[in-house]
Amino acid sequence: MEPTQTALIVPIPEAEEAVGRFRASLDRAAGWGVPAHVTVLYPFLPPQQIDEQVLAVLRETIAGIPRFDVALTHVGWFGDTVVWLAPQPARPFRGLTSAVCQQFPEAPPYAGAHSDVVPHLTIGHDAAKPTLSHAAETISAHLPINAAIDRVRLIAGTPDINPWPTICEFPLGAIPPAPAGTEVTAS
Repeated sequence: MEPTQTALIVPIPEAEEAVGRFRASLDRAAGWGVPAHVTVLYPFLPPQQIDEQVLAVLRETIAGIPRFDVALTHVGWFGDTVVWLAPQPARPFRGLTSAVCQQFPEAPPYAGAHSDVVPHLTIGHDAAKPTLSHAAETISAHLPINAAIDRVRLIAGTPDINPWPTICEFPLGAIPPAPAGTEVTAS
């Protein structure tokens, strides 16, 4: 079956050990083969619109954003139905989403369903509250989870069908230089 959707995600493999077994049963996207991640933009453009020009714009846009480090520091909830991990700082993820949306305004985050897009790594959704709470409590013992963010992945697939393979990866820009007068030492 040909893919019907695309997404831009930041995979966070450092979280897999803590969240993998819970995501396998509580997050539909895990069943599609999508790794633990923070979403930059979903849905993105339809697969048939992804061409060399789109890839070039993505490459240039994402390269303009510096690499960054995050820590998944605490569990958050959307109502009683979605449990997730919060990346700190969240601002770089918001910056990625904003930069891509400026280039592709026809692809608003979550098809415009939410006025405020909160960066998050989904643990699970649409399960019984005690099940989601158990996952949250168990994963909390593994926090914080530190990660170095250096790329954005374009994936394509069809909801509820595995797999969602990687179409392309886009490296973030170089780590910003230290401010003038700041001494950098190796440890």
